[in-house]
Amino acid sequence: MFARNVSLRLKPNTMSEFTRLFEKEVIPMLRKQSGFRDEIAFAVPGGLDVVAISLWDTKEYAEAYKTAGYPEVLKILDKVLDGTPKVQVSDVISSTIHKPAAVAA
Repeated sequence: MFARNVSLRLKPNTMSEFTRLFEKEVIPMLRKQSGFRDEIAFAVPGGLDVVAISLWDTKEYAEAYKTAGYPEVLKILDKVLDGTPKVQVSDVISSTIHKPAAVAA
């Protein structure tokens, strides 16, 4: 399993709009992406910083999303974002919810 960790900052007073856009537009689009497994988003109450982690079957599926879906997500969220989100990618080596494939030692 492969993860994309996206850290972003919101404009002031846009958390509810971000949440609405994420649930109504971003999540349905992600569900249509090949290899998509899960999305988890975190925010500190009253804060402006959000971390969104998407889980993918393979690195290839995550890379395909990077070029085919992620640019659309940035357009959807443009009005609430303050700056460019930072993306980090990694292998998932452990999860209590999902069973990642064994990672070569």
